[in-house]
Amino acid sequence: MLAEIFGVDGVIVLIVVVVLLFGGAAIPKLARNLGSAKNEFEKGLEDGKKASAATPPTATATAAETNGTSATAPAPAPSGSPGNDDPNTGS
Repeated sequence: MLAEIFGVDGVIVLIVVVVLLFGGAAIPKLARNLGSAKNEFEKGLEDGKKASAATPPTATATAAETNGTSATAPAPAPSGSPGNDDPNTGS
């Protein structure tokens, strides 16, 4: 993937720069932390999917939805539209 973007020479230079910046001993720690963060993220995604699948859609209805009113405000009209015929706008 990186070789397609930067080329092989660019990837080699990138690896050398990373080794110089972080040092040889810090790179395994960095890789380990990235791996554990990825695993935690995937675990959170799975927990979220399980929680949303376990909750029925009617249980999350708000009071505005149950009494038939809309909970969202209407979208504002665009200002300064070319077809505006209002003489008070100055156009």
